[in-house]
Amino acid sequence: MADIHYLALLRGINVGGNNIIKMADLKACFEALGLTDVATYIQSGNVIFKSGEKNRGTLTKKIEAGLTKRFGYDARLVIITHQQLKQTVEEAPSGFGNAPSECKYDVIFLKEPLTPDEAMKHVRTKEGVDTAHAGKDAIYFSRRISAGSSSELTKLIGTPVYQSMTIRNWNTTTKLLALMEKQ
Repeated sequence: MADIHYLALLRGINVGGNNIIKMADLKACFEALGLTDVATYIQSGNVIFKSGEKNRGTLTKKIEAGLTKRFGYDARLVIITHQQLKQTVEEAPSGFGNAPSECKYDVIFLKEPLTPDEAMKHVRTKEGVDTAHAGKDAIYFSRRISAGSSSELTKLIGTPVYQSMTIRNWNTTTKLLALMEKQ
């Protein structure tokens, strides 16, 4: 049985001085959980790995429990497959990511069972500033840099539904896909 290539997107580590975890320690924790070909990318908690476990819910619970035990915080993460990440990048709205000097582009990844349609009920946009589009497995959010302080994205972060989301900028998202393609 072939291992599945996964990406774990951890929430709330190395942000604002909270839940500080060194990437070498994070990698060691994943390996101790029996996961293979583990690699991390930047300090915000992006972990690429392989596992024979096909059930993402089971895998998520296993990793969250392992992280909570090892690092002493309430670990939450989103796990997606290589194929899901590839589809998320390929199915981005037309022009998404093409004007980085004018807009910031983010991908909002969702923790199951939250769906893009359900999540969009909580995503607000400000006309002329923000745009948001639901994809198959994620939400694409952009905001004009010149009006970024009036973006509605920060209001999403304060909502209960945000606990089932994690955000990565477009550059990080595409870089993670490139890393997975090489592995």
